[in-house]
Amino acid sequence: MSVAACRTKRAFDILGSLLGMVVFSPVYLTIYYLIKREDGGPAIFKQERIGYGGKPFMLYKFRSMTVQSESDGKPALCQKNDKRLTKIGAFLREHHLDELPQLWNILKGEMSFVGPRPERKFFVDKITAINPNYELLYQLRPGVFSPATLYNGYTDTMEKMLERLRMDLKYMRERSLWLDCKIIFLTVSSILTGKKF
Repeated sequence: MSVAACRTKRAFDILGSLLGMVVFSPVYLTIYYLIKREDGGPAIFKQERIGYGGKPFMLYKFRSMTVQSESDGKPALCQKNDKRLTKIGAFLREHHLDELPQLWNILKGEMSFVGPRPERKFFVDKITAINPNYELLYQLRPGVFSPATLYNGYTDTMEKMLERLRMDLKYMRERSLWLDCKIIFLTVSSILTGKKF
């Protein structure tokens, strides 16, 4: 992408995240209330991820799992029908509403609307040990939407992580404003039509 395209993308991120937080503010309040009512725990979940330049940042989500989901201290991927999910959390994940707080990450410049999904260092190290090209992704801001999420779904195995990496590297080589718009449109359309991924 050219310098002008990168600046346009960042401007879109700023304006889009601000507008999104205003438009979805009633949804934020509703979800906050439902999570607090279910078990009294914190509504916002934050977790360190590796982002732009290989630097760690705190990613925000609505909490979808029990407070003690990783009480043993060992990072674990969310599995299909994961018993750690709360009732509200399962609904939020199914409809991708748990991702809404990441609009704040976008506004701060830690993420973009489109880019490779950020991962925890524990899993980054495992992926990099197999394919060091993962570090090439540090050239991009991680995204809420990505081709890998759209076509490869949530990653719950190392095989899917490596496939996600292949798709992220392909996106990095081919990225453009048009491709970003296409990914956003297809992802939002998939969510609205109930497609599971």
